[in-house]
Formats: sequence, C-alpha cells, structure tokens
Amino acid sequence: MERRTIGAAALDVGAVGLGCMPMSWAYTGSRQRGEESLRAVHAALDRGSTLLDTADMYGPFTNELLLGRVLKERRSEAFVSTKVGLLVGDQHIVANGRPGYVKRACDASLRRLQTDVIDLYQLHRADPEVPVEETWGAMAELVSAGKVRSLGLSAVGARSARRSGARLHDETIRQLERVQQVFPVSAVQAELSVWSTEALDALLPWCAARGVGFLAAMPLGNGFLTGTLTPGEGFEPDDVRARHPRFTAEMMAANQPVVVGLRRIARRHGGDGRPVTPAQVALAWVLAQGRHVVPVPGTKRERWVTENAGAAGLRLTAEDLAEVAGLPGALGSWD
Repeated sequence: MERRTIGAAALDVGAVGLGCMPMSWAYTGSRQRGEESLRAVHAALDRGSTLLDTADMYGPFTNELLLGRVLKERRSEAFVSTKVGLLVGDQHIVANGRPGYVKRACDASLRRLQTDVIDLYQLHRADPEVPVEETWGAMAELVSAGKVRSLGLSAVGARSARRSGARLHDETIRQLERVQQVFPVSAVQAELSVWSTEALDALLPWCAARGVGFLAAMPLGNGFLTGTLTPGEGFEPDDVRARHPRFTAEMMAANQPVVVGLRRIARRHGGDGRPVTPAQVALAWVLAQGRHVVPVPGTKRERWVTENAGAAGLRLTAEDLAEVAGLPGALGSWD
C-alpha cells in the first residue's frame, strides 16, 4: 500500500487506516464478535493499513483490550492511535482533562494495548473546566517520558455547540492555535467525506499550511456511502445511526443520488474482473484531498477491510473529482 507521512515528526502510515470503534462501540452491538474483529485487524495489517485508531472510551476499554491481543503479536507492524479525555458514565459522557487523570489514563491504555508506547495520543475532547493548555502540557510530558511518540487533537463536537454564524470547525482551530504554543500538533482527526465536506473550508487548509496530518473520520458516511444500506431497513437501538437525522428512511431515500453518483464513477474504473465499489471511490476522493490526509474507515469485518485497503490504489481523474463536486448536497444533519 502507498505510504503517507503525517505531522512534523514524519509519522509513516499506510494511506488507508482502520477505525476500530465499530468493533466495540456505537454500531449494532449484536454483530460485534471478538474473533471476527481480530481477523479484521490482522487483515488490515496484512494489507498495509497500519494505522489502528481506537480510544479508551470505546467499550469502554474493551476496544483497546481487543487491539492488545493483536499488538502482542504484531506491534512492530502497527501504528497505534488512541484517545483520552472522555469518561463514559450511565447514559452520559463527560470530559476529563485534568493532568493527573490524563497520565493515569495513558498508563491504563498502555496496559490494555500491551505496548510500551503509543504512536499517536489524541485529546478526544477538551475539558471545559480545565484550560486546554494544561491538558496538552500533561500529554507533552508523556512524550518526554517515552510513553507517547506524538500528539493529536480530535475535532470539537461542533454540531451541538456551534454558535450562530460560526463555521463548523472554528472552535477546533482556536484550540489548535492554543495547544500548538505548548507542544506541536502532529495530527487532527475530524469528519470528512463526500457527504460531509465542512473540513475543506478551513480545518484542512490549516493543517496543510502547518504540516499537520489529517485523519479523516467517517469517510464512508457511517456506512451510507458504501451503497450497502437499504432505506427503511432500520437500525438496532444501540446503533448511533438510529438517532441520526440522515438515517431516517426518508433521508436515506432522498440521499440516494449521492450513492448513484459514486457507483457511476466506480463503473468507469472497473474492469479486468476487478470491480470498483462506491466505497472505494468515496475513499479515493478523501485521499485526493491532500498528501497529508489519511482516511480512517471504521469496520469490524475482514471483507470490508480488504475492500477499503484497495481504495489506496484507485486514482480519480479530474473528471471524476468534478463529478463528485457536482453531486447534490446531503439532506439531514445534526443541526
């Protein structure tokens, strides 16, 4: 697989990563099977998808434990990215950015992941009760201690907190400007996909101008852009899409032209008995947004890991990119 470097530290990763959250959190709990997920992680490493993205809150904790079973055998092949800063309670999630907690949480993550160093340690969310510089300073001390190699920031949950007239990622950029004064930011993680392009306005250019890597979360639109979901089929109550406005039967039907457009481009690139899928076109579009961009599609199945990895070899033409740009905007949002 093509390799990409992210951040001033020139972190080397496969061009397509693996989001591990669906294996333990937020998506269809009845289909989460440990052995199947382990096969998916092994398949990712086999195909060069070295960046494994997790967080201590996924599960909580069980996702890191699962990855630890693979890392115990294949640590040298993997780039480990995990997150800190969110605590899961009974029906609620709260931020905790106190320095003492961050350091304890890192030690706990290292134990669960069965490794002595985390390649990229990301602040999941800033704690409104703690200056973000203090939290970031504690994370920087973990780098000095050799427990962490680099630091990253996950974008603020701006859909619920955006101010009237503000761009989606304005608050994230303000946080980045503050923490960058304390210790270099190596990567930013935020949603970016064909149907969620807000990061292109300011956040992606901010990263490009400063040599900061960009990890594209949800590059397949929570599965919608794969073309494998049926409008009206429904989701289990514990699946985040059951509460997402874009995943009502009405909105899924209304947004089908987006998938139709991706499928049309895929047909142009297929041939020699090796079909190209809408998902691969969607990932190739993300890859085309810059050499500092690494999509991190989430999945728990080996089949989709293999398909996603194949997107690294797909090169979209100027005509393809123009056609994607001309697709109708997605209907339904968190706003």
